[in-house]
Amino acid sequence: MYFPYFASYILIGFVLSLIVFLWALKNGQFREQQRARFLPLEDEPDRAPAPTTRISRLETWALGLLAVAGLLASAAILVYALING
Repeated sequence: MYFPYFASYILIGFVLSLIVFLWALKNGQFREQQRARFLPLEDEPDRAPAPTTRISRLETWALGLLAVAGLLASAAILVYALING
C-alpha cells in the first residue's frame, strides 16, 4: 500500500545523492587521497579564514535549501501516506 510512495522517495534520494557525488567528483573533492590521510596528524599554524566569495555563499544557500526541501518532501510523503492509508 505504501510501496509506491516510499519507492519514489528512495529513488529521489538516490538521484540527489548521485548528483551531489558527481558534483564533488567534478570539483576535486576526492583528489590527493594519499595526503588526506595524514592531514589530522599535521600541526599547521592557524591561518586566517579564506574570504567568502559570492559563489560559496550561493552554494551554502543552495545546500540549505536542498536540505529543507528534502525534509519537507519527507514530511509530505509521510503525511500523504498516513492520510490515504
